[in-house]
Amino acid sequence: MTATLLAGGVAADGSPLAVRVDDRTGLVTGAGPTLDAVPGEAVVDCAGLVLLPAGAEPHVHLDKVGTIGAAPNPSGELMGAVRAWLAHAPSLTFEDVRRRATAAVDDYVRSGTTAVRTNVNLHAAISLDVLDALVQVKVDVAARCDLQVVALFMPPLSGPSELAVANRRLVDVAMERGADAIGSAPVTDADPVATIELLAGAAARWGRPIDLHIDETLDGSSRTLVTFAEAVARHGLGGRATAGHCVSLGMHEEAEQAATAELLASVGVAVVALPPTNLWLQGRSRPTATPRGVTAVRALLDAGVAVATGADNIEDPFCPLGRADLVDAARLLALTAHLSPAEAWAAASTTARATLGLEPAGLRVGERADLLAIEGADLGQALARASARRIVLRAGRVVAETTVSATTWP
Repeated sequence: MTATLLAGGVAADGSPLAVRVDDRTGLVTGAGPTLDAVPGEAVVDCAGLVLLPAGAEPHVHLDKVGTIGAAPNPSGELMGAVRAWLAHAPSLTFEDVRRRATAAVDDYVRSGTTAVRTNVNLHAAISLDVLDALVQVKVDVAARCDLQVVALFMPPLSGPSELAVANRRLVDVAMERGADAIGSAPVTDADPVATIELLAGAAARWGRPIDLHIDETLDGSSRTLVTFAEAVARHGLGGRATAGHCVSLGMHEEAEQAATAELLASVGVAVVALPPTNLWLQGRSRPTATPRGVTAVRALLDAGVAVATGADNIEDPFCPLGRADLVDAARLLALTAHLSPAEAWAAASTTARATLGLEPAGLRVGERADLLAIEGADLGQALARASARRIVLRAGRVVAETTVSATTWP
């Protein structure tokens, strides 16, 4: 059988919806309030389920997944997490990273995510086996998930020191070994401007996307986001450039937020808001009127910036409570940025896919049939309850199904 009918479900607004998909083309071939089954096709009963575009994770760290026990972060702060990771990273092995990352990807798939972009920290003191492991995972999971690997180059990158020179050499090495995109956290380098210019130039030279951790700080004086946007324009990287976190933008006055958002929209920089990790890490030194640590999402959306969302960290020193579930990330984004359920799920699905450079997926005829069916009367209830009862399709083929059994005793 090549055709599958998802029957008896509802759309995001709660109206009846049935969808027909074809696993040969990987596309949606029919959609409407009801569709009659045809001989020879499989029928999936979606009664009680909301049919949605599948999730797409734009920013996670699969090399770190599940390491909170081995790399504890007693302070709970960002720099405490960085120190914990730097101490643990030299002990990483190919098989360990491959095993943990594959398990996390499968958690994503079961939760309704069919595309994932992961960062991998690279430094002269970290074995390239870590990168090689994630490139291998990309091959291992290809039948059920599109995986992209961002080479996240750690400081120092600027300056004449031997370590900076060695780290800069890693840029070309990582691209040659199969990394899909170029990344870093420039604000952690002694010269963020030079780091951004170096990496933007490398992205242009290699023809790869650039995806940077930008201004992950509550310090309102941090403005490398504007520097990044200017470099994107200068190197012709618009539409292939992503800024993750952008926390300090949330600390700026409204007029500056609007001006920065307009700049990002004009040059083609997408922004990834990451509430699970930033809610955990940011604001610990401010016990009253504690900032949420999430970027200026509404200002960005109002300016037409593509805003995506993701989990960022999963049970590691940066976020011990992180989960491989974009329903959770979308719910947190809605709560912290005051978004509607539709806006929040778009950030975790259709907008995130576009940020990753992937073809559109959704419920319209002709779109790629990467779909999630999740329990609920509508999208709002599905996000609120986050039931584990889900059916997941990738390219028209069911790749995961989770059923739930509950009993209440008198």
